[in-house]
Amino acid sequence: MALINAKSQAARATAMPGALHHLKATPETVHWGYFSPDIKPVLHVKSGDLIHGEAITHHAGDDPELMFDENIKRIFTEIDPTTRAPGCHIMTGPIYIEDAEPGDMLEVRYFEMKPRHNYGSNLQANWGHLYKEFDETERVTIYKLDPNAMTASALYAYDVEGVYTTPGRITHCPTCDRSEALPGITIPARPHLGTAGVAPAVNEPVSTIPPGLHGGNIDNWRIGAGAKMYYPVQVKGGLFSIGDPHVSQGDGEISGTAIESSLDVLFQIILRKDFAFPSPLLETPDYWIVHGFGEDLDAAMKGASLDMMHLLTEHQGLSRHDSYSLMSVASDFGVTQVVDGTQGIHCRIERRIFPEKGTFTDPE
Repeated sequence: MALINAKSQAARATAMPGALHHLKATPETVHWGYFSPDIKPVLHVKSGDLIHGEAITHHAGDDPELMFDENIKRIFTEIDPTTRAPGCHIMTGPIYIEDAEPGDMLEVRYFEMKPRHNYGSNLQANWGHLYKEFDETERVTIYKLDPNAMTASALYAYDVEGVYTTPGRITHCPTCDRSEALPGITIPARPHLGTAGVAPAVNEPVSTIPPGLHGGNIDNWRIGAGAKMYYPVQVKGGLFSIGDPHVSQGDGEISGTAIESSLDVLFQIILRKDFAFPSPLLETPDYWIVHGFGEDLDAAMKGASLDMMHLLTEHQGLSRHDSYSLMSVASDFGVTQVVDGTQGIHCRIERRIFPEKGTFTDPE
């Protein structure tokens, strides 16, 4: 099992809540479509500080009457469309974490994800897995959220002329030809962030579309309230950003998007210098979950397998042979998404099967 040492005890001490910061999403505090170490931080925090941040969906224009407010309208109308590249997601940040250096880990504890509006959009997109099977037609389905029951149901749907190319498309749906969609069907809402992460150590903007070792567009619906994510720091200060908020999504995200809907997110950032991990790592109350990425699912599967083996050998003290056996009989592999260019596989294992849940530390 994971060993608790003096350094991890110090990390626990810094986990006590510090200052509370409010980070609104405005044209001045977001970057659209990219991660970069060259973006000036919009907020400086210390380890243990709490942040109440706003994450805005780039699909709010699928029905601006339902999903716009004044600040969202400003983001969509004031940010030059030619600068929304090379990706598509609106990212709030970056946040500079004091004393964070390459090789450290950021432990991000997500406490609350509250829908900003009770509506969201799902797109049958040109990058969706079955786009050609639908005669290369894009279609939007607008969902309404019941915040008390935490469920969602389709409000209406409409076909879109052309294809989604410029992030932040506004379709003026009040004048579109609406159709009934999914009558009588209600789905559970599970708000989460599709995209979040640190700045990669590169000399050019990195698209928000593919996931990677910095985090990015992982699209795992389990990254919601009550979860902890561990991100490997790549540049000084970490430069952490949040975006691509979802109300609900299934594994695979097969049509191209989730139910895209803006969220208000309460989270805490804790600087961890007492352990390392090679890729974004998710901890829920019941599971440890690793993520593998690749050009195809075979490559992503290999990455997830190796990182789960790393977790079991380096952080649970198992041999490679024992880890391999345990992975085969007790871990579950799933397709995170197949629509972001770089495809994703996640592997989860129940924490209760180990003698002690523990925390992630380097054994000494």
